[in-house]
Amino acid sequence: MNEKDQVVGHVSEDDPAAHARARAGGPLRLGAGVAAPAGMLRLSYGDTTGTALPVWPDGVTPSLLEEHQVAPMPIERAGEARRVLAACLRCCWTDLTTDPWPGGSAPVEQVLDTYRALIGRTDDLMRNWAVGALRRLHDSAWIVLADGIVRLGPRCALWPVESYSQLKELVRRIPDPDRDLTVVADADLVAAVPEPEAQALEGRVEGGGTEFGDLLDAYDERRRAELVAAFVAVEHAAEPVLEARFAALRDPAMRHTLAEMLALRGRVLVAHRERWTSGYADAVAARTPGVPGEAERAVLALILVHSVAIPRAEGLLPEDTWLSPHPTPVDELRRHTQLPIGELESALRALRHAGLVGQVKAGEEQGGYVPGPQFHRLTPAARQRLQEELILAAGPHTPLATAVRARRAAS
Repeated sequence: MNEKDQVVGHVSEDDPAAHARARAGGPLRLGAGVAAPAGMLRLSYGDTTGTALPVWPDGVTPSLLEEHQVAPMPIERAGEARRVLAACLRCCWTDLTTDPWPGGSAPVEQVLDTYRALIGRTDDLMRNWAVGALRRLHDSAWIVLADGIVRLGPRCALWPVESYSQLKELVRRIPDPDRDLTVVADADLVAAVPEPEAQALEGRVEGGGTEFGDLLDAYDERRRAELVAAFVAVEHAAEPVLEARFAALRDPAMRHTLAEMLALRGRVLVAHRERWTSGYADAVAARTPGVPGEAERAVLALILVHSVAIPRAEGLLPEDTWLSPHPTPVDELRRHTQLPIGELESALRALRHAGLVGQVKAGEEQGGYVPGPQFHRLTPAARQRLQEELILAAGPHTPLATAVRARRAAS
């Protein structure tokens, strides 16, 4: 390690940026022999390349949110996703004497047959839901899907060893599919996901310790648990959490330690009156590759214009909010974008999956899309940048837009 890579606590200056990239874009690919950043697990493949995934402090799991009655980020059709993941596990974890990951591979048709046997239904609607769940599981790295073949994804390596017995019981209880059921390969499904680089199925899990030892070791067991609980809550809850609910948020000294923990992962605390959440540190966000893609950004800009900018100009929204009860209808998106329908739907799916937009179902009033819960996580500087971008998008020839361009040119 050269001098410029060294910082206090022996943490590489690139570690926070690596965590930001992993949070924004999913598990990181590692070259042959490259170690995982601090606070990440390394999944090593037969050719010595690997994948890095962030690990939760002190071995906690998402169930910690349930213990504190905090809602996690919503998952689209969560029940279907769990059942389809169970079918994937049933087909790919064929040797229960070994760890679930990396497991084996199975044809998509076999997974869909197993899913049908699990739910006891064979209609086309259920199959369409299962195909959508496969896409979402692939996008979130729970499975790897390519060329009609399914494998367990890197996130399955994060299951704690204590859960293996429960997983084995689940696999044993899933019935074998009726082999008279045949499912034609779904060419659209195969084409919808990028083909990953070829990787040997053999793999091993390495490392996995968190980087918070020096920070947490200064506290007794109770306060340490309170810090971990607050860390998980601000990082993974769907909405900002009440300060009164977490001791580590109420106590200034512990809140300072919590901020130091977040900084190691490129994050900062974001205050919402008496509530707290976390967001990307501005310096780290500036070095993080653009996510989502160009099509997603264009669609998101349209939603912000129609759901935020226009209602705000009409006096229907306060100046300091990026959330809105005014949905942008799909017809409006189709009318104002040059994207083909398929690309528009794919962009909306990616934005929903990332929590950047939410869907309002049609009822008595017209449904559509609104900004999602991730907008709670904007820092003051990020809010200002977004405000300026919205001015440039909604009124590029207005005096405000001219002032924004002049200020940026002078800086």
